[in-house]
Amino acid sequence: MQQSLLVAVDVGTGSARAGVLTPQGILLGRAERPIAMNRTDANHAEHDSEQIWQAVCGAVRDAKARAGASPHQVVGLGFDATCSLVVRDLSGAPVTVSTNGRDRWDTIVWLDHRALAEADECTRTGHMVLDFAGGVMSPEMEVPKLMWLKRHMTQSWARAGMMFDLADFLSWKSTGSLGRSQSTLTCKWTYLAHASPGWQQDFLERVGLQDLIVKAQLPERATPVGTDLGALTPAAAADLGLTTACHVGAGLIDAHAGALGVLGAFTPDASTIDRHLALIAGTSSCVMALSAEARPTAGVWGPYCGAVLPGIWLNEGGQSATGALLDHIIRWHGAGGEPTPQMHQSIANRISTLLQQEGLALAHRLHVLPDFHGNRSPMADPFALGVISGLTLDSDFDSLCRLYWRSCVGIALGVRHILETLNTRGYAIDTLHITGGHTKNPVLMDLYADATGCTVVQSSAPDATLLGMAMVAATAAGLYPSLDSACSAMQQPGANRSPNPAARLQFDKDYRIFLEMQRQRQAIDAITGPRPHTLSAPPTVPMPFPVG
Repeated sequence: MQQSLLVAVDVGTGSARAGVLTPQGILLGRAERPIAMNRTDANHAEHDSEQIWQAVCGAVRDAKARAGASPHQVVGLGFDATCSLVVRDLSGAPVTVSTNGRDRWDTIVWLDHRALAEADECTRTGHMVLDFAGGVMSPEMEVPKLMWLKRHMTQSWARAGMMFDLADFLSWKSTGSLGRSQSTLTCKWTYLAHASPGWQQDFLERVGLQDLIVKAQLPERATPVGTDLGALTPAAAADLGLTTACHVGAGLIDAHAGALGVLGAFTPDASTIDRHLALIAGTSSCVMALSAEARPTAGVWGPYCGAVLPGIWLNEGGQSATGALLDHIIRWHGAGGEPTPQMHQSIANRISTLLQQEGLALAHRLHVLPDFHGNRSPMADPFALGVISGLTLDSDFDSLCRLYWRSCVGIALGVRHILETLNTRGYAIDTLHITGGHTKNPVLMDLYADATGCTVVQSSAPDATLLGMAMVAATAAGLYPSLDSACSAMQQPGANRSPNPAARLQFDKDYRIFLEMQRQRQAIDAITGPRPHTLSAPPTVPMPFPVG
């Protein structure tokens, strides 16, 4: 008898990735297909959801071929995706969200910042829903985008008959189910999973979305993550190269799937899960903290009930530009150029040599605030700017390496700032579980331990996000009685790195400087005067790892 297998799908900003995994969590085959993005304005970004579906189907077929899997072996499927907004009419056809008027562009990308004014308007309401969104509405959430669409594209709003977070669109496309995941609705649509009713109609009325529930065909109650949404339709099975015996689980936002993959196994002991922090780090970084109780934290999204695991609360923070910042430093410096993997490796090798020669005091008068694209957490300030203190006229390769090193220090201290903020709210974080592109950067991996004082765990899973979605698929297929049990059974071991005690004095000093630079930046901004009303464009490079 052939072994049952699972398919996990992870849709990021620039590509759709698929993996075939065993019920024990072993990845057998992986494939990736690019997805397109349309930019009509610096703050506008759109996807074509049909093209995303085609990319998903191609990636699934490729992964299945690489794993040597037959369609009949695949019994479960799970989708995660960025928190992008898909708009369809009542018949299921695409409805344009683009100022160019072309219906193929029916999806507002998560990083789209067209709704800055609407986000500020939501924040000014002071409504209770903000207590479960870090106190500030982000333009990357769905409600401001929906407000903008209703106000500025009235014809599209009139035509709309269904609206989805991208992960929910994919489950609808594959099963026909209009169920919406508790992950997506709770984190991006102001749905309160712990409350009854979950939708706060008075808030929707205050922001002009009184018709949203009907217009978007939103359910009264969200569907818990991992719930079986049904089997593939014949059409979807044919597109994916699978069978109608394959069941689909309610999915997650992409970064949350990564958190599930690395933290899910700790849920049997909910009393200690708050010691662990998931860091999903690539072009930008997301941090995920789970706890058995709600812990509101200013500048950190959440707390969200059941957004990753049933009965568990999630706080989500992040850094808007991390890998993107290091790429920028390489392009910007005279000794840099294109930030290829080889260039990053050459810099890392030279930094290793310089550290052996000069110790941790390397470039100790050079300091970087890494907020080149705002501060997502814990300051929740999209207008924050990066700062470099201590420049000289040096322009050789070693000066690039010193600046790169201190930029990495700033990124790691930014994580420390987030986790120390969380620890003031009842967390006791002492372990970082890291997945994503940063695991390939030895400079950052050392700093995440030494600059934060935390033990760093790197999962042996080649792709923790796909592992998280395989846990969802296994639950939907009935291979395990609950999502908790699937996480425990499918977890993969990790390699631990403890912080270097000898580094503590240096990085404690650096952290004091880091906080002082933030205070000085605020003082300078106060003298400078009013801030701009619009942001610079978000990074346009593809995001190779989940960002939430």
